Amino acid sequence: MTLADYDAVIDLMKRTPGVTFRDADSRESTARYLQRNPGLSFVAKAQGELVGCVMCGHDGRRGYLQHLIVAPEHRRQGLGASLVERCLSGLEQEGIVKCHLDVIKTNSAAAQYWSGQGWSLRTDIDRYSLIRSGDHNA
Repeated sequence: MTLADYDAVIDLMKRTPGVTFRDADSRESTARYLQRNPGLSFVAKAQGELVGCVMCGHDGRRGYLQHLIVAPEHRRQGLGASLVERCLSGLEQEGIVKCHLDVIKTNSAAAQYWSGQGWSLRTDIDRYSLIRSGDHNA
């Protein structure tokens, strides 16, 4: 994924139920994220159209996946699993073998997908967020 993919990724996000678009997904924030985590985020295209994406980064110890999205008409073909595998392989090349992701509690389709892919739901932690300025939905 490059910043040139931004508009198509945002369009896909906005068309996908259960996926939220927030201030943190601005072009500027995305540019910083991609620059900080080069070669770890990917898109999938079919006939020149962007039909899938995933963003991936790390903090030096743990990896994080954000926004795995596959257009409904392209699901169940292995695109999501392939995108995730590319991320996990990239993280592993950087020495990072543990990865986290967040799923909005009301997104049961995503929860079912991730548990079906072997990911474990953590029930021993709660995530807290602090937003110092801007949109409180970021």
